[in-house]
Amino acid sequence: MGYGLGVFLLALGLILALAVTDAINGVDLTMIGWILTVAGLLVIVLTAVQLNRGRRSTTETVHRDGSRSVQEHRDDAPPAV
Repeated sequence: MGYGLGVFLLALGLILALAVTDAINGVDLTMIGWILTVAGLLVIVLTAVQLNRGRRSTTETVHRDGSRSVQEHRDDAPPAV
């Protein structure tokens, strides 16, 4: 799953919703197009969230006296593609 799948679903959905005028008995192509459009947008958003989540790391250190310290690191470098 990735940006490519999201863009494909988005494009296919918009084509079906806005450009196709043919009809199939019992199938609403416009509604299927809108559903694919929403699914494509959802895939794009989830991919962006997933890639952004992987850029943070948390380190927890337990000291000998029982105290704990937590450090959060954020890598601002763009992901390697």
